[in-house]
Amino acid sequence: MEVSEHTLETLFQQLGLPYEQSDIEAFVQTHKPLPLSIPLAEAEFWNASQAAFIMESFAEDAEWIEAVDQLDALLRD
Repeated sequence: MEVSEHTLETLFQQLGLPYEQSDIEAFVQTHKPLPLSIPLAEAEFWNASQAAFIMESFAEDAEWIEAVDQLDALLRD
């Protein structure tokens, strides 16, 4: 069984986004603050497949959930 680490970098890579630390920081700065009333998966900056991946991560408490939760927290600061 392969065990892989799911970090912010690998999450961004999975979402098809640039994933260097500076890219992640720029993404967060561009899109925060995300109001608490808007679920992360419903944010306007995701495309349909990205939103579906995030929604699925929450719904299934998937292996990606820690990285998704971390991103959610960064966007809400």
